[in-house]
Amino acid sequence: MFGKENAVVNIRTQVYNAIKENICDGRYEPGQRLNEVELARSLSVSRSPVREALRRLAADGLVVELPNRGVFVREFTPQDIQEIFDVRVLLESYCIQRSVQFMTTEHKQELMRCLDQITYYHERQDMKKHIEADFQLHMLIIRIGGNRLVEDMYQRISSQVQQFRIYSLESKRRFRESLVEHTTVVHCLLTGNVEEADRVNRRHLELARDKINEYLISKQTHQPLE
Repeated sequence: MFGKENAVVNIRTQVYNAIKENICDGRYEPGQRLNEVELARSLSVSRSPVREALRRLAADGLVVELPNRGVFVREFTPQDIQEIFDVRVLLESYCIQRSVQFMTTEHKQELMRCLDQITYYHERQDMKKHIEADFQLHMLIIRIGGNRLVEDMYQRISSQVQQFRIYSLESKRRFRESLVEHTTVVHCLLTGNVEEADRVNRRHLELARDKINEYLISKQTHQPLE
């Protein structure tokens, strides 16, 4: 009995993760309608786990359900991005300030591993892997803050902009600057200089926000990015 229940839960989780990944990776584009029947067919499951996954994704803020029209991948505005990054700044600053209290030797080793990964993928110009390593670093900063509620909030908020992160590093200059910023933040955390870590990290997030908004505005006006 328990095995069957676990299998059902596992299928639901897998369907949710699969649809979420496709949204975050941009395979399902903003504004695209997500058809229950088509999703169920493509994932080789019944409509029930798909329906539940779409409800969870609506709660996550990744899709919207329009009465009598269906479920669509959420389209973000510059104001949405501003609000999301405002919350990211608040949560990351909170955790950076608490890092002195909660930092362990294991955390320091994890910080160095994350930075090594970011540097490795930067040197190979692997944007996708670099962005994944970037996300892991920011999640680690949140975890070091030692507040599980904040961690849950952050994961939900950050997933909303994951599909746009590539645009925050589109220029080679911004790609290079981002590596310098990550390096500075990590070294400041390792030495307990939380004020400087917070300052650089805030600036890092502000620049990422601005680049994403440049992309959204250019898409609305059909103007090429510089």
